[in-house]
This record gives sequence, C-alpha cells and structure tokens, in this order.
Amino acid sequence: MKHLIAVLLLAGCATVPDLTKLPLRNPTAPVASQTDATLARLDGEWRVVQAAGIAPGARLRFGADQAVLAGQAVPLSDQGRGRLLLGGNPVWIYWIDADNRTAAMGDPDGQRVWIMDRTGRPGERLRIAREILQWYGYDLTRLEAT
Repeated sequence: MKHLIAVLLLAGCATVPDLTKLPLRNPTAPVASQTDATLARLDGEWRVVQAAGIAPGARLRFGADQAVLAGQAVPLSDQGRGRLLLGGNPVWIYWIDADNRTAAMGDPDGQRVWIMDRTGRPGERLRIAREILQWYGYDLTRLEAT
C-alpha cells in the first residue's frame, strides 16, 4: 500500500506536456511537395485563410527572390519540385490548384502550415487543401481560420 501511495504522489508531480510545442505534423506520415509547383505560380498577392504558425488573415506577396509577409520582406528562393527556401527555412508547396488560386504550404518538419487563396474565399478548394494536409499528417484541429 505504501508503494501505491508513493507512486500516486510521484504521478501527481509529473508535468503536463505543452501541446503547443508538439509538431503540427505527424513525422511518420508520408509527405511530399507538388513537383510541378513553382515560385512563378505563386507570384503575386495571397491571403492566408487557415493556418498554424502563421497568422490567419495575413497578406503574402511572392516575387522572384522575396516574399512579403505582413509588410516584412523575407528572402525567397525556388529549390525546384515544389520546394522553397523562405528566409533560409524549407517550405514546401503541398498543393496548388491548376488555376493558381489556392495553395497549401508548410514546413515539412511540422512547425507551421497554411492554406492561402488569392481572394481569401477558396470555396470548395479549401476542402481539397485540408484533405491533402490531413493526408500528410497535419493536425487540422490546430489550424486557425480568418
């Protein structure tokens, strides 16, 4: 009985893990970038409609060698096959629709992810983007919307 009480006391002292520090993506899930997605297809203005690790509603502008996020310019380079370096950090284009209106992007390590749209109103394309992110192991319950 003394051992049971000691175990229960020790269990009560255990700290609860901070779930916000957990990666947004299950590292055992498959992940890939859309190989025909290029920086040229992202060129122009976008609005973040759902995200984690980046503010929903944020405005993005992609150019040839930089992205502007909420008024701050960040170096940008196309690594090919749907993979970018944004401020020196890898960001993959998981999906962009054929007409370049909606895209799902994120850090393959699972630190941030977002869905963006040219108008901020992706309609049915939002469902498709979410399905792709879920397939790649992202926890969609952690996405915030505009």
